[in-house]
Amino acid sequence: MAAEESASLPLLVGVVPGQHPEVLATAASLAARLGVPLSCAYVDEASYVVEWDPARSAHRLSPHPGADDADMAALAAGLKEAITGAAAEAAGGTPPVQWSLHTLTGDAARALGRQAAELGASMIIVGTSERGLAHRISEALNGSVGTWLSHHQDRPVLVVPPRPERDSSPEKRRGK
Repeated sequence: MAAEESASLPLLVGVVPGQHPEVLATAASLAARLGVPLSCAYVDEASYVVEWDPARSAHRLSPHPGADDADMAALAAGLKEAITGAAAEAAGGTPPVQWSLHTLTGDAARALGRQAAELGASMIIVGTSERGLAHRISEALNGSVGTWLSHHQDRPVLVVPPRPERDSSPEKRRGK
């Protein structure tokens, strides 16, 4: 692949509501520095793929179809707002980062892998799970998206950790 070709390939970033802002900030900053588009993907794990055709969007079914459209519209609006903010901040005074948002279905790791292959993405960027026992148990049962991708992809995978929370109070620093 020529250097000019790889320079225009998008970066794929997995996005979720309430995600640590470092994930989008890192992805947008990297896209701005490289001068490539940012393809954002939200995976609706409550739906599943009933037909996969790379030439068209995937057809999906939801086990909860009644509230699906309104919920997805609200979720997409929130994600678009976060992505727009991160893209504008990453651009600084330069042209804004071009971005797109895609809704995928099924298992998050596999859906991101399929999307990366379809787009020819040069890299996949994901965040880590939340801290805490409940999230560790969930990750142990369901697996880590970043781990699965790093073992099953032929493209680089960047896993962005959250910044540790800092509290400047003396009691917090002493562990009280």
